[in-house]
Amino acid sequence: MPDPRDAWRRSRSIAKYRRRAVDYDRTSGPTWPIRVRAIDALQLRPGDQVLDVGCGTGLSLGLLVEAVGPGGKVFGFDQSPDMLERSRARLAQADWPNVHLSLTSAEDLTLPGPVDALLFHYTHDILRSQPAIERVLALAKPGARVAIAGIKYFPGLLCILNPWVYLKNHGYNGAPGELKSPWDRIAPLLVDWTFTQTQWGMGYIATGRLPPVAGPDPTDMTAQS
Repeated sequence: MPDPRDAWRRSRSIAKYRRRAVDYDRTSGPTWPIRVRAIDALQLRPGDQVLDVGCGTGLSLGLLVEAVGPGGKVFGFDQSPDMLERSRARLAQADWPNVHLSLTSAEDLTLPGPVDALLFHYTHDILRSQPAIERVLALAKPGARVAIAGIKYFPGLLCILNPWVYLKNHGYNGAPGELKSPWDRIAPLLVDWTFTQTQWGMGYIATGRLPPVAGPDPTDMTAQS
């Protein structure tokens, strides 16, 4: 049964990004190096297909296009009409023929085929929704590479600054908070999990892969008959 909190979260997020969209690119400068590091962590190869989860205004699109080359494909989606409008304007200006954008929630996303990699760049609301996570992961190939960047609470002595971190998160997300370990719903679904802190502990970059398809059990004689 759908969780009514997910619909409430999406509605609040859309309303907040309606106000944020105009100035979003101008305020994203401090996290640009983190974006670059997260995309580099995907280890994209020419010909790969990659999904930009919650692509926003499309700031990652150029880097992803460069990484997959003309033979690859870049898919992006966002539930915010205001953010995606700017992403589509960026696409029209750059004329990337291998970029495909959709206005949809994560829970309702469809793709023409499974992708090789997933980028979650500051997608806190999606990471806090189990249905959203499961839907996005279902659209990737077994063994697909995953990179996640986002905001979290400061550890240790800097925790006195966490009310300020909460307020920063509140300005963008439909369900602010849950910032102690925002990755704890997706991490158990991945293998080869790695994690590093950014911004003196206020941010993080994590990577992993979807589990590969298990091969046949060599001890299973029925599979050999």
